[in-house]
Amino acid sequence: MPVLTVTQINKYLSFKIGGDKNLQGIMAKGEISDFVCHWKSGHMYFSLKDSASTIRAVMFASAAKRLKFTPEDGMEVVVSGSVNVYERDGVYQLYVNDIIPEGTGKNGAALEQLKKKLEKEGIFAKEHKRPLPEMPKKIGVVTSLSGAAVRDIINVLTRRYPLCEVYAVDALVQGENAPDSICRGILTAENAGCDVIIVGRGGGSSEDLSAFNTEKTARAVYGCEVPVISAVGHEIDYTVTDLAADMRAPTPSAAAELAAPDISVIAGRIDVLERRIAASANALLNRSEDKLRACELRLNAQSPEKRLENISDRLDSLTKRQMLAFGSYISRQDGRLGECIARLESLSPLKVMARGYSLVYSGEKLVRSSNEINVGDTVRLRFSEGEAEAVITK
Repeated sequence: MPVLTVTQINKYLSFKIGGDKNLQGIMAKGEISDFVCHWKSGHMYFSLKDSASTIRAVMFASAAKRLKFTPEDGMEVVVSGSVNVYERDGVYQLYVNDIIPEGTGKNGAALEQLKKKLEKEGIFAKEHKRPLPEMPKKIGVVTSLSGAAVRDIINVLTRRYPLCEVYAVDALVQGENAPDSICRGILTAENAGCDVIIVGRGGGSSEDLSAFNTEKTARAVYGCEVPVISAVGHEIDYTVTDLAADMRAPTPSAAAELAAPDISVIAGRIDVLERRIAASANALLNRSEDKLRACELRLNAQSPEKRLENISDRLDSLTKRQMLAFGSYISRQDGRLGECIARLESLSPLKVMARGYSLVYSGEKLVRSSNEINVGDTVRLRFSEGEAEAVITK
């Protein structure tokens, strides 16, 4: 019996397993575990297991780069590939060419992963959504200029809001080069000074809309300096462009209605404002007239003529009061004078003399006692009526 080396054994097993058509080009179903992706080489290593068994699997970079999603532990998948022996370690493993997520498909899984990634970065956050301008002067439209979407948008804007300028940028909306074309179109419209940008296309299948489910378009919409309206023509599913945009419209026509107001509504608002302004102006005019009349009254009251008139009236009043007071004072003084005269008369020596008495003067001096005169003196006698001289004899 020949003695075989380990290498010979592994080569033989590799030859036998590799030549078994039942193990080549097969599809296997299971759960991914122990997933590792070598960032340097790009190769993916993992295990595929079910409830009872496990098999090692490897997917080389040449095949892995075609995946639209990143495999994860716990993901139920269906893989296609072939079984063979890794001669160095003497283990058999599954060499995978493709991976299909169970139930969702490759594109669906990739889309869900992209949504989770962008949502985690905050690209879909509501606080980053910007309000649309109320009356834009320039509206950008990024879509295929040969499609119906741009005509629908222009028709709606011409009918609703003919005051704005429509800046249309031709972009691919389908195919491998569509994401880059859409991103360039957004940048072109932004640099052209648009106030708001509509990005979208008409309806189509999920594959037709794939350009709006890429990370490039989502980041271009999120990074745009002006508000963006996503107008991808589908009603049910939201694309990542819808989620990243500031506003989502189900159709291009609806996007045009969101981007610009209805001029008839604006005209109605202007009519209402004109009536309100007229009513306010009339009310203000009436109040001003009332204030003017009040000011005129105050001015007239403070005018020199009015003040002179008031002073004249006051002077007349004071004169009358003075005359009345003076008359009353004169009357009181006259009464007092009468009283004084009566008292004076009652005390007057003339009254006494009128009863038969007389006054004796020695020169100008009234003689009050006989001791003041001597025999031989001449005295003057004053009577109530007239005077006489006499010589003192005794």
